[in-house]
Parts: sequence; C-alpha cells; structure tokens
Amino acid sequence: MTTSTGDRDVVDILTTDHHEVLTLISKVPAAAPDQRRDMSDMIIAELMRHAIAEEMHVYPAMRDHLPDGAARVEHDIEEHQELVEVMKELESLDADEARFLETLGRLEQVMRDHVQDEEGEQFPLLRAHLGREQLVEIGSKVEAAMKAAPTRPHPLAPHSELFHKTLGPGVGLVDRLRDKLTGRPNSL
Repeated sequence: MTTSTGDRDVVDILTTDHHEVLTLISKVPAAAPDQRRDMSDMIIAELMRHAIAEEMHVYPAMRDHLPDGAARVEHDIEEHQELVEVMKELESLDADEARFLETLGRLEQVMRDHVQDEEGEQFPLLRAHLGREQLVEIGSKVEAAMKAAPTRPHPLAPHSELFHKTLGPGVGLVDRLRDKLTGRPNSL
C-alpha cells in the first residue's frame, strides 16, 4: 500500500498503487506455489482497499466534475465487480493448480483494462477539472479509506459510497482480524 508524503494528489497515489500491483502480479508466475498464495493474497487485499477508496471518494468527484461522469463511474463499477469476482475465484484456488495462473491472468487483464481507462482518460480529466488542492484533499481521504477498507473480496456487497462509509469499516475490521488469525498477508 502506498504511504503518504502529504502533498501527493489522488492521481499520483492511485497510479502508484496500479503499478505496484501490476508489478507484483507479473512476479507471481515465477514464484514457488507457497509464495504465489501469499503474493496473490497481498494483491487481493491491495486491490480491495484501492477499489473501495475509489468508490468512496474518487467516483463521487468524477460524477460531479467530469463530462459523462456518471457513465464513466458506471463503467468503472462494472470493472470493479468483475475484479471482485475474479479475486474471489483466485482466493479459492490452490496456488499449485493450473487454474490458479489462468485466473491470475484474467485478473491481470481486467486490471490492465481498468488502469488504461483511468490513467489514459479519467485521471487526466480529473486533473483538468479539479484544482490541485482538491486532488490532494481527495488523496488524503483515499489514503484514510484504504486503512479501514476490507481486504477480502465480497462479491455481493454493493459498490456504493454509502455502504463503504457506513458498513465498510466494520467489514474491513473483520477482514483484518481474519487475516491476522490466519496469517494471511494483506499489504504490499
């Protein structure tokens, strides 16, 4: 998970997260099966925190300030749901199964498509339509949200700001407790 320097904006924070996760995904196939499991658990935890923080703080700004913001957000939420479903499947597989690497490849593809949309279109639009101060403020909120967000995929949970702000911290607490009790790594 990205650590704050206090002056980075939300685009910098999320872009760094994208690249850290994609780098780790690329290392999984060459790792031993016991390392694959830990690495994939870290990827899942990071992607969950990242997605929830976006839904809580970035997507409302996109809806309000970007041209066709609502349609962009709807597309991103669909991608988040696809990511959650693939992560849930990956979480259920043994790391030495052939399907594990196939599922990881699907996760990587969905993630790369999502990153391309955000970094190629949406992030430049956010920078064009919001001031630096607003982007830094959203970045601070995103970092705080990541600390409390769930670390495991919950495919039936809604992708809504209200859900994430009211019930999400409780779900995140339970996830982090489960992670601690089971020894599951949950940070990059």
